[in-house]
Amino acid sequence: MGKWKTLIFLLMAAMLVLAACGNDKTEANDDGYRLVEKGKLTYAASGLYKPFNFEENGELTGFDMEIGAEIAKRMDLEPNPVTNPFETILQGLVANKYDAIIGSMAYTKKRAEQAAFTQPYYYSGGMIWVAEDNNEIKSPEDLKGKKIGVIAQSTYEEPAKELSDNLQYYSSDVVALKDLTVENRLDAVITSDIVGFEAKDNGFAIKEVGSPLWVEQPSVAVKKDNEKLRDAIDKALQEMIDDGTYEEISQKWFGRNLLDIDLENAELLE
Repeated sequence: MGKWKTLIFLLMAAMLVLAACGNDKTEANDDGYRLVEKGKLTYAASGLYKPFNFEENGELTGFDMEIGAEIAKRMDLEPNPVTNPFETILQGLVANKYDAIIGSMAYTKKRAEQAAFTQPYYYSGGMIWVAEDNNEIKSPEDLKGKKIGVIAQSTYEEPAKELSDNLQYYSSDVVALKDLTVENRLDAVITSDIVGFEAKDNGFAIKEVGSPLWVEQPSVAVKKDNEKLRDAIDKALQEMIDDGTYEEISQKWFGRNLLDIDLENAELLE
């Protein structure tokens, strides 16, 4: 009787293990990478970073969203974009809330400790922005003690801390840039040159200060132990670049190719 009890126990344990495996949303598929939802590429962005990712008429749109949709298509997957606050977006990836971040997250060595990154899918520069009528701030040195608007956990936060001890945190770069035009609210904002110029073109009374402080490399991020997924995304991205699809998407949103930049003398953010 003891042997039968042991056998039944082992069978039940095996069934529980199989059931657990069947419910594992990140179980490896035939291509060797894991997805949180079978047949879909679930990718995250803040949804607050116009023109890269933002909501319009209740739907996510923007450059990042189109890049993500095209990558998913080439992987024979359904695109499934979701939003997550940028300050916790990396933690959400580690916690398996989504497969990838396609939300203008720049590669850094620190972030690479938690995630695996593809090649860059565009380049941008970190730039200081002030109100159009601000003639006091003309260089980074002029920001000492000034109130700087910045996104928490962004690549702009640490440089801002080095320039001033008076930071105002935002969840949206666009809102921060808008606050530059409100008297006595902010002295400066540090954000992407592309986002700043887009806001300026849309009527924001702001101007840039000097040249970009550095060049950063926004890339697709996946979980560190899911490098086969990273490689598949990289392959799809390279195909887009090679056949001109990337160029079409970039021209649509910006009137230029965001990968077409001279990096010879550029200071790359790492």
